[in-house]
Amino acid sequence: MTLPFLPADGDPVPPALRGFARAHEALVELVEKPAHLVARDRDPRRRVGLVSGGGSGHEPLHAGFLGRGMLDAVAPGKVFASPHNRQVLEASRRAAGPDGVLHVVKNYTGDRINFGIAAERLRLDGIEVRRVLVDDDLATESDETATGRRGTGATVVVEKLLGGAADTGLGLEELAALGAEVAGASRSLAVASRAQTSLHTGEPSFALGADELEYGVGIHGERAQKSIVRPPTEELVERMLDELVAGLPAGPSEVLAVVNGLGGTTLLELYGLHDLVVSGLAGRGLEVSRALVGTFVPALDMTGFSLTLTRLRPSWTAYWDAPAATPALTVGGN
Repeated sequence: MTLPFLPADGDPVPPALRGFARAHEALVELVEKPAHLVARDRDPRRRVGLVSGGGSGHEPLHAGFLGRGMLDAVAPGKVFASPHNRQVLEASRRAAGPDGVLHVVKNYTGDRINFGIAAERLRLDGIEVRRVLVDDDLATESDETATGRRGTGATVVVEKLLGGAADTGLGLEELAALGAEVAGASRSLAVASRAQTSLHTGEPSFALGADELEYGVGIHGERAQKSIVRPPTEELVERMLDELVAGLPAGPSEVLAVVNGLGGTTLLELYGLHDLVVSGLAGRGLEVSRALVGTFVPALDMTGFSLTLTRLRPSWTAYWDAPAATPALTVGGN
């Protein structure tokens, strides 16, 4: 048993939000009721506010990407739970630019419903709103899955590219189209050797044998359709790359790669995995021209990692390289 360090009432989210805002007070502002966070600074050329959100337990997603060059506001839900539509509404009202607001939404039923309700209320306020749906998870790409692919690691890619594009002054329709293109060009796959620790019991949320691997795990701890015997790491990465490359739409040979820890995986491991990814993709005729390595979309303390590949169009590289100043990601200078 590994008991987490929780407050007396057992709800880690409110104090974590206050602590986050205090730690990054130069970058973000916290509104506690209804809970949402707002970036303190943005490029004056930006005409559209970028808003995202989702369940807590995936830090630094999403609040870690608040700030100049990325998101303008975030609505955080309870652990692994969608934010309430009122949170999304108030965050969007604060973030809206003269051309409206763009919602970046991961493909989960609760998120889609609550962002959708907020969008309808925004329209009643006279605020234009569009949505980009991130649905990159290959593990849920099946005709039997009514909800379609889940939204996972590509969310960070979408948010960064949209942030860079928004700072050039693009309008709402242009940004919505770009976001849809980036999401469509991205695929992810995640594996885990240990489930996240339950905040209630202090035990792993599901059991795996010492030689087992959950292949296709979700970021909320959703189990894969089946567990596999754990292969050597080199063979595992090759298998994942085979599926990811096969799942990518046709496009340029340059890709953006994200090697993401699920919470309990060290940078020592992640950088080793990145080395395998770059070499493996080169052998498949693909060049990793941009990359992120680290823990960006975890599932509490799950021991595992995800790989995300995005076909990188030449016009997108400037958006990726554009300056950003957020708590979790800084690019260039401002």
